[in-house]
Amino acid sequence: MMITGRVPLLLLLGLVPVVLRPALSTVGLWLLLVVVITLLDWLLAVRPTTLDVRRDDIRAVRLGEEAESRLTIANPSTRLVRGIMRDAWQPTAGATDNRHRIQLTGGDQTVIATGLCPRRRGELHALGVTLRIPGPLGLGARQATLPIPGTVRSLPPFESRKHLPSRLARLRELDGRSAVRIRGAGTEFDSLREYVRGDDVRSIDWRASARNRDVVVRTWQPERDRRIVLVLDTSRVSAARIGDVPRLDSAMDATLLLAALAARAGDRVDFVAGDRRVRARVRAAGGRDITARLQDTMADLEPVIAEADWAALTGAIHGLGRQRALVVLLTPLEPASVIESLLPVLPSLLRHHRVVLASVQDPALGELLQQRSSLPEVYAAAAAAQVMEQRRRTSDILTALGVDVIDTSADRLPPALADHYLGLKARGLL
Repeated sequence: MMITGRVPLLLLLGLVPVVLRPALSTVGLWLLLVVVITLLDWLLAVRPTTLDVRRDDIRAVRLGEEAESRLTIANPSTRLVRGIMRDAWQPTAGATDNRHRIQLTGGDQTVIATGLCPRRRGELHALGVTLRIPGPLGLGARQATLPIPGTVRSLPPFESRKHLPSRLARLRELDGRSAVRIRGAGTEFDSLREYVRGDDVRSIDWRASARNRDVVVRTWQPERDRRIVLVLDTSRVSAARIGDVPRLDSAMDATLLLAALAARAGDRVDFVAGDRRVRARVRAAGGRDITARLQDTMADLEPVIAEADWAALTGAIHGLGRQRALVVLLTPLEPASVIESLLPVLPSLLRHHRVVLASVQDPALGELLQQRSSLPEVYAAAAAAQVMEQRRRTSDILTALGVDVIDTSADRLPPALADHYLGLKARGLL
């Protein structure tokens, strides 16, 4: 049972009879009268459970984008229902203006919309719909929380998609410049042309020549279909925040941009995510929907406070196939983690694949290096210089082994990785 603000006002109104007839019995009678009236008003209130409440499905949205939860409330009774409804969600769902006044006549229904703005990836759930319906006098109210399920799926934001048009333009330019037509070689048929002296006779298309006045030959171009394996590190080193964004989320952004670009280039994209064990795996033959599949897969990934088992992740990479591929390791360039866990398994990867390590650099190190106006800042600058030197040495070791290292800030990593991929394509190194 709930009481409204009218009950205290009604009690204050009891000062009038007390002043007119000052006696303890007058106070007691007035209190009893207020209790009885409030109880009767509560008994006459419509039960919230008699209302029919349904929730529409909510579309998946990117992190930070707005969604809408729509509730349909129907009054199957013949009585007038006035009240307040609260559509409760977990805090990270970002529900706004979720308290609504309702007024339904008998047999009527209404639609209530609550705005959502997710602040975390993954499945975000509704906590229930609370209805408070007062009685005819507005003194007592019935309240109940109905377990109306609801879920909004929050996907990675993919903010780097703004770089995709310019990289696709470069890809088209690259395809136009490198579409080499060679005689009797390659695996993809390109076109027919007139035979000239020096052409390999094995490339003559006799059927086409029979239909033409001249002898024609087939031209071919090298196969452009390649494999890209994206490996996302979800271990403890990915939990560190650069600014307000975890390193894992920045690596996801770079993953989505490269996957979208590679799919448009006709390459096959595979994806593996894990730490001490494999958390997610996506096999794709190069479809245009690869970014949507990756966003849905990565939505539930969170950093795990454990070291990465690169032996297990390498086994997962080999399990995708032995065909030579471009393997992109999206993991922070942390010297201890790289030297102890990653270096021992790199030879087996480099034996079959070309390996790129993409890391998010912390700009705070550079800022600490510049601030030396006080003794504590000098110590901090010395520590930052030591960390940066360790990262440089680790990068040199990886480069000497044949690994391409991209270590840059979170906002520059996605385009830098995409540019490196295009550079490898342009040089024929994939």
